[in-house]
Amino acid sequence: MKKLDFPNITASIIAMVMLFVLPSLPAFSQAKRSKVYEEYIKTYKSVAIDHLKRHKIPASITLAQGLLESGAGQSDLARRANNHFGIKCHSDWKGEKVYKSDDNPNDCFRKYKNASESFEDHAQFLKKARYSTLFTLKITDYRSWARGLQVCGYATDPAYANKLIKIIEDYDLYLYDMQGSSSTGKGNTTQTSKPPVTYKHTPYRTHGLIYIIARDGDTYESIASEFNFKVKDLCKYNEVPRGFPLNNGDWVYFENKKSKADKPYYEHIVKVGESMHSISQKYGLKVKNLYKLNKKDYEYVPVEGDILRLR
Repeated sequence: MKKLDFPNITASIIAMVMLFVLPSLPAFSQAKRSKVYEEYIKTYKSVAIDHLKRHKIPASITLAQGLLESGAGQSDLARRANNHFGIKCHSDWKGEKVYKSDDNPNDCFRKYKNASESFEDHAQFLKKARYSTLFTLKITDYRSWARGLQVCGYATDPAYANKLIKIIEDYDLYLYDMQGSSSTGKGNTTQTSKPPVTYKHTPYRTHGLIYIIARDGDTYESIASEFNFKVKDLCKYNEVPRGFPLNNGDWVYFENKKSKADKPYYEHIVKVGESMHSISQKYGLKVKNLYKLNKKDYEYVPVEGDILRLR
């Protein structure tokens, strides 16, 4: 990581970076959206936002878990028992029950009168001591929440966190986190402040690319304003739609990423909570090329331990 002497980076350098702009598709526009998923989101987004405000659970996590666990409300469990989150009976459950094969041939699942009861029970379920560490996380940090759910044992699927993250990114569910948290005065919101006189971030160069490291409270809008970029250009370089959230430590590139990673980065071992986009950011590699190098379609979800080619 080479630190750049930013006082010597003038507008001419920024202009030079702009010369590298090439047509590229946003990272998440590649995914074909399901109408069933979109209808589910439309139906339950207000409930998820309400739970963010009342229970401090990210709306994106609530929706993604509901979509994944219930098959967008189409699963047998959702239809028979209004159970949208796959919550099993456990010893403290006093309500109705249904039985179906899961980890065991005849597992017991909770049955609800309606979907609203299922959503409310999901919120209460996450308030158990087992999941207490989740509530120390930023409410807009869906990646850490997804990773935390898997680590705390919500599901046995080793790709659970990464599946949640893919759904959130494919369907822009993070927007509901910002929408819900803006009224509480918490979380990242769009910033429209005037360009500052001094630079708050230090530019670096690695993988042959100029970038900065985001801090808490940063948005693509605030960084674009700070460095006199157009927001749409900054989003294009980083292959994200406008409004995509930033978290402390995220890399923000000031030019288009490459078609393959630099040497000696030949492979990457997938970790819990990683998406194809987050991996591409780590190596300055375009998302579409990461899929292409590994002969994967856009439905692929990286699983912990998967080995991905980078060049």
